[in-house]
Amino acid sequence: MNFPILSVITFLPFVAGVLILLMPANRKNEIRAVALAAAVMDLLLTGWVYAQYLVNDLQGYQFIEKYTWLSIPPINIDLHFGVDGMSAPLVLLTGVVMFTGVLISWGNDDPHVMAGIQDRPREFFAFLFLLAGGVLGVFVSLDLFMLFFFYEIAVFPMYLLIAIWGWVKTREYAAMKLTLYLFVGSVVALVGVLAMYWTQYQNTGILSFNMLEMENAGFSTAFQNLWFLPVFLGFAVLGGIWPFHNWSPDGHVAAPTAVSMFHAGVLMKLGAFAALRVGVMLLPEGAHTWSWLIMTFAGVAVVYGAFIAFVQTDMKYMIGFSSVSHMGLVVLGISTLNETGILGAGVQMVSHGIMTALFFAVTGMIYDRAHTRMIPELGGIAKVMPFATIGFIIGGLVSMGMPGFSGFVAEFPIFMGVWREQWLVAVIASISIVITAAYIMMNIRKVFFSPMPEKLEGHISDVTVLDKVAITTLSLLMIVIGMFPAVIVPMVETGVKYIMNLLGGA
Repeated sequence: MNFPILSVITFLPFVAGVLILLMPANRKNEIRAVALAAAVMDLLLTGWVYAQYLVNDLQGYQFIEKYTWLSIPPINIDLHFGVDGMSAPLVLLTGVVMFTGVLISWGNDDPHVMAGIQDRPREFFAFLFLLAGGVLGVFVSLDLFMLFFFYEIAVFPMYLLIAIWGWVKTREYAAMKLTLYLFVGSVVALVGVLAMYWTQYQNTGILSFNMLEMENAGFSTAFQNLWFLPVFLGFAVLGGIWPFHNWSPDGHVAAPTAVSMFHAGVLMKLGAFAALRVGVMLLPEGAHTWSWLIMTFAGVAVVYGAFIAFVQTDMKYMIGFSSVSHMGLVVLGISTLNETGILGAGVQMVSHGIMTALFFAVTGMIYDRAHTRMIPELGGIAKVMPFATIGFIIGGLVSMGMPGFSGFVAEFPIFMGVWREQWLVAVIASISIVITAAYIMMNIRKVFFSPMPEKLEGHISDVTVLDKVAITTLSLLMIVIGMFPAVIVPMVETGVKYIMNLLGGA
């Protein structure tokens, strides 16, 4: 096939963002319509890539595209795109979150429901699409410079989206905290990337950022042991790895709803994916040497995040610390360096991405109508927002790892993989399952099924049709993955087998 589908998927959000910026600011409905059209188009294209991916092809990457961008010695940078079994589901996840995020941000004219983005939607959607384009670029890039380039593009708009449209009380603090953490992490990773670039040249005489060539660059054991931690942890900061997670819950709370969906649903996966793609796959001997430390950090995150989420009284903080716990499971699966654990991590990135997008969407709908996210101040939401209630319950069942939902398909292999390497870590991490079930069920009872406070009576309306479309889309995906794991597991397995070949050769 000659159609450059990955290039179209990646650059479509950038083009849409520019077109939206060129539109008159007062044409809000037309701006929203263009944003929705672009999101739908990208969703269809990402779905097509997912559907056409050949799960029987174990040769590595598919839909390969390569265009020379800068070939001036000593710099050789290409637009080199391709997807494997790990990245293809994440590309589709980005399309889903982009589509549902636009729906949630639509806005309306009801003075009692400040839903969606009312203030400057033109600039908001432009920055949101810039963020989406950066994310997609990371997932499809096979050139290390371009991966890092798109990584920085994905981080930059977060500051503006939170600082301008975020929660007034904490938005400036949270936006700056997030930006500083992520830029420090990326600078550390960049030093490691440049060290890999020049060491490859010394070993092979090739000046290239091509990651497929770097896989065979012959990095020495000493080099890998030295640079694995800076590269892995530098990228994993964006994945919310403990103890560098502190920026994440504050960012979740301050961000507007669609940005929270992107933040937890996709951006945190970006960090874990880049850490896997660059750290583990290019420095496999270093990964073996330091896997015990990564497993320790991840194990602490899993249990610590669950306990801190348990005591939260703000719904967004609860979901934010829950994300730290669940992303800890992703890193825990990666740290096993075995096929079962990494398979679970790949599925967990998708499952958790959909789940947190749904959680933040429903929380945003409640806040828009009740004007509070504080759990003790809420109650009786189920009788006025039944559709949102069902969505939150489905997300809760996924979070708890209930069989029949995507969370179980993801978490069970992770724990099996950890048990194979360090059974005690698996036992300790399993504490999080009980704690997660406790805070999810307690908060569902309090927020949705306890008596409604008197001050909320008559002031809360049901969600809109667009909100229901978003809830339905996200809920169905988690149910389909849970009931029919074959829609994703064989695909992820192809990516895992490629990773295991690299690790096996360490």
